Amino acid sequence: MNFELRCPISFDLGYIRDLLRVHGEHHGLDGEQLDGLVLAVNEAVTNVFDHGGQAGLITARGHDHGVIVEILDIGGRLTPEHLAAATVDATGSRGFGLWLIQSLCDEVTLEHTGSGSLLTLHFHDRPTTVIPLGRRAGRRRGTQDSPSARTA
Repeated sequence: MNFELRCPISFDLGYIRDLLRVHGEHHGLDGEQLDGLVLAVNEAVTNVFDHGGQAGLITARGHDHGVIVEILDIGGRLTPEHLAAATVDATGSRGFGLWLIQSLCDEVTLEHTGSGSLLTLHFHDRPTTVIPLGRRAGRRRGTQDSPSARTA
C-alpha cells in the first residue's frame, strides 16, 4: 500500500529523518539508497533554515519504482542557478548541501509556486543485480552524469 507523508518543516531534524527512513523502507528503499534519501532531505531542510524562509512542508510519496520527496520552502529564494552552481567549495563554506543533494538523488527538480520554492527529489529503488561469474560489478551510479545535468 502506498501512502503519503506530510509534515511541516521543524527544527526536530531527528524526527524528520526518522519519518523519512520509515517511509523510504516502506516503499522499497534500503542500504545506500535509503541513507541517501534521509541525508538529502536533511540537507534540503537545513537549507530552508539557513537560506530560505525557515518554514515549509515536506511531502513524500511512494510509487511503483521508489519515492518522491517535495520540500516546499515558503521563502522562495532557491533558484535553478543555485542548483547549477552547486559545487564543493574548497573552503568548505558554501554550496556543498545542494551538490550533495544532487549527487544522492536520481533526479532533482525545482519550481516556483505561489507558496514558495518547491524542490523535488526523486529516489528510485534498484532491483538486485545478479553478476555473472568472471565479471566485475560497476557501480550503478558509476555512469552518472554530472549533478547539474540532473536539474531541470
